Amino acid sequence: MITVGEKFPSFNKKAVVSIEKGKEFEDITSDFLVNDDNVWTVMFWWPKDFTFVCPTEIAEFNKNYGEFRDRDSRLIGASTDSEFVHAAWRKNHDDLRDLKFPMLADTSKSLAEDLGILEPTEKIAYRATFIIDPTGVVRWVCVNDLNVGRNVKEVLRVLDGLQTDELCPCNWEKGEETINV
Repeated sequence: MITVGEKFPSFNKKAVVSIEKGKEFEDITSDFLVNDDNVWTVMFWWPKDFTFVCPTEIAEFNKNYGEFRDRDSRLIGASTDSEFVHAAWRKNHDDLRDLKFPMLADTSKSLAEDLGILEPTEKIAYRATFIIDPTGVVRWVCVNDLNVGRNVKEVLRVLDGLQTDELCPCNWEKGEETINV
């Protein structure tokens, strides 16, 4: 599995960015991750569309979209389902219609494989979350098994800590003292 300190793999994938007819899809590439504007990226993966735990996570990331934007970061959601399945799911699920971030389609499973997050039996992505700095380097990885949803507040807490570029003690929260050495 790709880990902290490694460059995020190159990719070029279709993503669902809207449910408006004719504006549903865009290409997203790894070039999108690297920028001079000091914008971080949080990419989170779920196993399958049209399931039960996955929409709770996607909806929670969407609910906290403003928190991520306030931290100069962008969200990308991803799974190994196609862009057409993503679009159908968004149109048919009340909590997903108004997503503010793209749903990346890794239909070939090549990116999930490069990341090392494919479950070996079903060949679907684990619940993986990557925080990527503006140079395209992974700064945090968290992977949950298929049946356990992640904690979006923890992703925000870790992003806050990474962005301080200081030593943050256990259970540190934004606004608290960091460790001075």
